[in-house]
Amino acid sequence: MASGSKRLILLALTANALIAVTKFIAAAISGSTAMLAEAIHSVADTGNQLFLLRGDSVSRYKADVTHPFGRGKAMYFWSFMVAVVLFIGGAVISIFNGWQRIQNPEVHEGDGLVFSLIVLAIAGLFEIFLAWLPALKQFNKIRGTKGIWRMIKESKDSALIIVLFEDTAAVIGLFVAAAGLILTEVTGTAVWDGLASIVIGLILISVALIIAREMSALLVGESASRDDRTTIRVAILSLDEVHHIERLLTMQMSVHEILVTADVAFDDGVDEVAAIETLDRNIREACPDVNRVFIEPVRR
Repeated sequence: MASGSKRLILLALTANALIAVTKFIAAAISGSTAMLAEAIHSVADTGNQLFLLRGDSVSRYKADVTHPFGRGKAMYFWSFMVAVVLFIGGAVISIFNGWQRIQNPEVHEGDGLVFSLIVLAIAGLFEIFLAWLPALKQFNKIRGTKGIWRMIKESKDSALIIVLFEDTAAVIGLFVAAAGLILTEVTGTAVWDGLASIVIGLILISVALIIAREMSALLVGESASRDDRTTIRVAILSLDEVHHIERLLTMQMSVHEILVTADVAFDDGVDEVAAIETLDRNIREACPDVNRVFIEPVRR
């Protein structure tokens, strides 16, 4: 994991833990299901940051007999677990509570509206300035001129993608919860509060599905990015002794670990052992994330 991504996780962990406590207090005072959904969302996000930290720790274990290629993919497994927690621990509970609220739309007797809105405003400031903006800044820095969706598809930094998606969902959820509270107060019916809770749940389902899809691809053996594959191919073909590449395969083992295997045809009379050693060096220099190279010479 990049140091910047780990910093984002720690920032998000701190923010979500503090916000969750205040949201639960506001939910108890106001009786708002939407506020409760937001509190559960913050708890789920806090647990997810711990999952990501655990994944980072395990992924750093050195290779051994039982894991000869290391445990870099542990980061992607724990990232996939984030999607599971968001779906079950956040979305399902929020939708269920929202539906229950619609079925029993009695407005809670209390003066918690102003306090709840203040809590949401404070939570919004924490989410936006402590977590969301730093994540967005790093995302755009890495993205460069790439399109947003292409960057999401090609990024191998699961921590950055998850923090960005979680914080985006959290910011949207805060506005939805506030709208539900205000409409409930104005109309005198808690149906709006229940609907807000359901909308928050649907937002979490969308984020969970996107994360699950991207992480499952990396878990089952996704190739390196298009740019990295091009760089590796150019590094191989730049050697004069190479006639052509028969086959080039890559696999993303972790955020900064790429496995490369290539079937390469050399010119006649070439010292293949020396050529392979040169190719290994050239590939690693051209693409620093490559940590394992297997070159198989083939007949022309």
